[in-house]
Amino acid sequence: MHYSDEDILKRVRQIEIKTRGLSDEIFAGKYHTAFRGRGMSFAEVREYRPGDDVRDIDWNVTARSQRPHIKVYEEERELTMMLLVDVSPSRMFGSEELTKKNMMTEIAATLAFSASKNNDKVGCILFSDRIEKFIPPKKGRSHILMIIRELVSFTPTGQSTNISEALRYLVGVNKKRTTTFLLSDLINAKEDMPKMEDALKIATSKHDIMAIRVFDKRDRELPDVGIIEVQDAETNETTWLDTSSSRVRAFWRDSYDSRTREMASLLKSNRIDCAEVATNEDFVVELIKMFKTR
Repeated sequence: MHYSDEDILKRVRQIEIKTRGLSDEIFAGKYHTAFRGRGMSFAEVREYRPGDDVRDIDWNVTARSQRPHIKVYEEERELTMMLLVDVSPSRMFGSEELTKKNMMTEIAATLAFSASKNNDKVGCILFSDRIEKFIPPKKGRSHILMIIRELVSFTPTGQSTNISEALRYLVGVNKKRTTTFLLSDLINAKEDMPKMEDALKIATSKHDIMAIRVFDKRDRELPDVGIIEVQDAETNETTWLDTSSSRVRAFWRDSYDSRTREMASLLKSNRIDCAEVATNEDFVVELIKMFKTR
């Protein structure tokens, strides 16, 4: 869909009104509680005292001084939030009022305003099967509105999804630890799956990462409406399905469940929390549930 400048501005204003209210009333406190203390910076080196954590010993200083010394850290007052947003063609699907793109945009805006309320920087990486756009972390309302504008109007060049590429780019452009949200339907290109394990291990060792899987109920459940033509949004391949067949509907559901289990297992093995948000449901409940487990 082509948006005029007026359409884009109108949509951005609507999103700001809706999500800023949610951010102020609900997420600001939850966000701060969930991620406080996860950004630590080096402060000083001092002599080891009984009871100190031996994992903090600075071996270089200890060797030079011949007495054990430890590194002392302090909580960073400012955190940096990164939004990794999947902008591949499959995000345009939606069987009801909202598409996956609409839902991802509202979630991203709510998280961004929550971070801003805590005086944190917010950056954004838009990706498909390649890095589409990088928005460096900054503070301020105008910066967040610019991110929302990109989420509303951006047209990708890539045709599929490569999550490992996005994770590698995240590690490359952010040397300091960030709180990162991966927003995607997590329908990843098959050829990328073998690379996901290594990419996740490296990224989670350097950043605090959470996933938010946005899906539509028709991703899993086909309606019984007879013979229909369906098209893969990322490969443009079309096929005819007899949805009146219970075997066809079961195969569709089982295929989706298999892919979902594979991705869920990969995230869990790398200790990445994942919220599941349907396009016809309220995302507030799922995000708060995830925050409470932090």
